[in-house]
Formats: sequence, structure tokens, C-alpha cells
Amino acid sequence: MSNPLRVLPATVMGLTGSVPGAYVRLLFDYLAQQGADAGAILGEAPPSPEATPPSYPVLRWAGMLAAAARELRDPALGLHVGATITPAHLGPLGYVLLASQSVLAALQRYLRYQRLVHDVSPVRTYPADDRLVLEWSDESRHIGLLANQCGLAALVQFARDITGSDIDPVVIHFVEPAPADVAPYAVLFRCPVLFGQEATRVCFPRQLLDLPLRRADPALVAMLERQVQASLEALPGPDHMLQAVRRCISSHLLDGEAMLDQVAQELHVSGRTLRRWLQARGWSFRNLLEDTRRRLAEHYLRDTPLSLPEVALLLGYSEQSAFNRAFMNWCGMTPRRWRLAARKSAQG
Repeated sequence: MSNPLRVLPATVMGLTGSVPGAYVRLLFDYLAQQGADAGAILGEAPPSPEATPPSYPVLRWAGMLAAAARELRDPALGLHVGATITPAHLGPLGYVLLASQSVLAALQRYLRYQRLVHDVSPVRTYPADDRLVLEWSDESRHIGLLANQCGLAALVQFARDITGSDIDPVVIHFVEPAPADVAPYAVLFRCPVLFGQEATRVCFPRQLLDLPLRRADPALVAMLERQVQASLEALPGPDHMLQAVRRCISSHLLDGEAMLDQVAQELHVSGRTLRRWLQARGWSFRNLLEDTRRRLAEHYLRDTPLSLPEVALLLGYSEQSAFNRAFMNWCGMTPRRWRLAARKSAQG
């Protein structure tokens, strides 16, 4: 097998950070679609969907892209790989973005959890006239054109996917010099693409924020519901009503913190009735909410490969730090330490 690091651009060497395993899975799948031997090209066997690592070092990712582009003789490989992304590739984050109330809410969640997608070059957003600008930090200047191609193509494709529209950017900015062939950029982005700019940017029309989101992918919903159900089925006790309250809490956590009135409405009772019913069984809604979160957290940490930010997201926390504090209160240790101890215990 070849060593993809041998074909890295010099600007990438020394970079730290990671990209999601979903990107790497996309690359393997794309090479397979082209009839290429991905294992031989990339220097490693393709990971199974269940065993794909949550992230890959950016140095390794850049080397894979460079090796694949050279083998396929495709200097626009990053565009072609990024354009194949779907919300399902982002796992829990993809579902939560689709479950947002609006494009603006989805964008805010994306910015909050962008490390799940890309932690090499943070992105900021700001309005400019009739445009919504997403601009990446200076690190994007060093990651290389192929990686920037993939990131921007994935973002534009994702925006089109979650809105179910053919919305086009107003303009795209790359920091790298113009390649010999710019036709693939025009085909994908369908807007002016400028090179040699001072920052990497995607400029969308402001009306993007007004577009409704399509319904969440059923495959994503089913995946998350299976995870939640597996945790709830492990709970003791025959009290089916209490289990129903927990299930409602769990489903609402995917959209943010569950509220008593939301759960009561779903169970077709008043908030006051639900509160009295819980009190009769020794629970307050807040205590049951925290207990359900704790049990789900332990399940996710012990039985799934979800990253800590993904676990925080699924439990309705706006920041991983808030999840860390809550878990310390529940278990007296950090989530990372608890996961390591659980895995060590499982190994005997």
C-alpha cells in the first residue's frame, strides 16, 4: 500500500486538528464508485460504517485526498467528494440540524457544534448587504486546495439538501491560486468563484435564512430512536407510564431541553396533572429529566462510538462544557474518564 503522506503539499505539514470520519467514509465510497482500489491508494483498509473512527487527523486526511487526486488525475477531487454528502453522514448532528425550526436555527447549531464537522479552521458568519457570509479562519490558507474544495462543496450541498432547494451561493472565495481548469467549480457552485482571496468564504443570499427545512431523514430518526430505545429498555420496573414520560423526554432532548408542558401535551394530559402524577411516585419533572439524561449519557458513552460533543448534543446541552459539569454532578467524574473506566470493566 502507498503512503499518502508522501504526496502532501508543504503548506499542510505541521497542521493540527481533525476532520470527521464521515468525510473519510465519503472518500472511500467515492473511490469505490470510480472502480478504484481505495485500500491501495489510501494506504489502509476501508473502515466499516459501524467502525468508522469519529475523527481523523487533518494531516492524514489531506494525505488521503492528495493520493486519491493523483491516482485519479482529478485536481477537483475534493469538489466531487464533498458534493456526495448527505445529512445522514453527519449522524446525530445531521438529525439535529434538520430538526431545527429554521435555517437560522440550523446555522446557529452548526456554528455551535462545528467541531463535529471540522476543527481545523473555525468559521464565523456575518451579514453583508444582501448576503450571508461564512468565513473561515486563516488556518484554511494552509490546509490545501483539495481539503477546502471538499469542505465548501459539502457545505453548499448540505444547504441545498436540508432546504430541499437548488439555492446557489452568490460568490465563493478560495485563498489558493486559480487552478488550470475552473469548469468543475462552475458546474457545482453555479456562481462566480474567485481565487487568490484574503479568506476562504461562501456568500449565500440572505433569503436562505427564510427557506423552510425539509423533514428529517427517516434513517436518521430511526437510528437515534433505536439508541434511545435500547437505553430505555434496560431500565428496571414495570411502570409503563413512567417509561412513556421518559420516552417523551428523550425525544424532546433531540430538539433541546425537554419542557414539562411539551411532554404533558404529548401524553394528552395537563402539565398540572403530570406534575401531580410524578410527585405521587416520588419524582419531580426536573429530577426525572436529569435521571433520564444520566441514563442516556451512560448508554451513549458505554455502548456507542459517539464523540463527547455528539453525546452532549443528543442530551440537549448547548455546550459540551455544560454536559461535562452535569455528568460530574451525576457520577463524580468526567464523561471521558467514565467511558474509559466502563470500557476497561467490560474487557475484564
